[in-house]
Amino acid sequence: MVGGRAYRCQGWTAVRSGRDARCDSLSAPVKGCDEMATAREPERPSLALFAAELRAARGHAGLSREDLAVKLNYSASLVAMIETERRTPSRDFAARCDEVFDTPGTFSRLEERLRDLPYPASFRPFAGYEAEARSLRMFEHVLVPGLLQTPEYARAVLSTRPHTTSDELESLVAARLARQVVLDRKDPPLLWVVLDEGVLHRPVGTPEVMGAQLRRLAALCDEAYVTLQVIPFSAGGHIGLLGAFVIAEMGDLPGIVYLETAADGQTVEDAATVSQVALRFDSLRSEALPHSASKDLIVKLAEERWT
Repeated sequence: MVGGRAYRCQGWTAVRSGRDARCDSLSAPVKGCDEMATAREPERPSLALFAAELRAARGHAGLSREDLAVKLNYSASLVAMIETERRTPSRDFAARCDEVFDTPGTFSRLEERLRDLPYPASFRPFAGYEAEARSLRMFEHVLVPGLLQTPEYARAVLSTRPHTTSDELESLVAARLARQVVLDRKDPPLLWVVLDEGVLHRPVGTPEVMGAQLRRLAALCDEAYVTLQVIPFSAGGHIGLLGAFVIAEMGDLPGIVYLETAADGQTVEDAATVSQVALRFDSLRSEALPHSASKDLIVKLAEERWT
């Protein structure tokens, strides 16, 4: 198991990581506990493993999702999404699980494993910056940004990658959704999002997938940490059509830029490039509709085009 040898006890799997692990006797056995002690854990998807252990621990403790949410100081909806593998836990969430269930760092070690989810190689250098950013400025002219995608939209996008098996596709989808945990933080990054109107018209997946995706964007418009603007077709050609990008700002540290390229993408830390891209973002915002008008356009298209 993660972090060292796995030991089987009554209904729980404890992990040794350089010190004695303690196993509490629990009232009901965890399904497959005997197999877990001997199975090759790396073959199990990390996200599914965390979700399964969380469900098992909660069940043994006799807690509802609402009860656990109160103890963790997180929302019940987030607990439900993590248990159903639609969100990945943060370090803080995992640490609180260890406190609530009095486990010897088990959930924290499982969370560490989630950081190895399979991002495309070109995106891996930027993933850490995105996760720790105080603010993110993003522009897209073709697709909804990955951080804002629904699971169905993400699957439709990633399924176009050549030579990708169904298992690889599901891993890529899980990794993309894992990034979205930053939006569930108590202090999520400020999001400044500019989209070309073409993003709202391009069919990705079925009309139902598109409708759900646009409704998610409209809902995000109501979040205090999100400013979303759309550059309408009436603006004509603009500098953003040359390529998408994201600027991650880390507080007092210099900004980091991720540039979409024909080779998937590139992370750039050069100050001159970051400054140039920031100016480009400001220029694009000046071409865009105001936040409220952008939301109205998104809602209109969701209702009229994607129903």
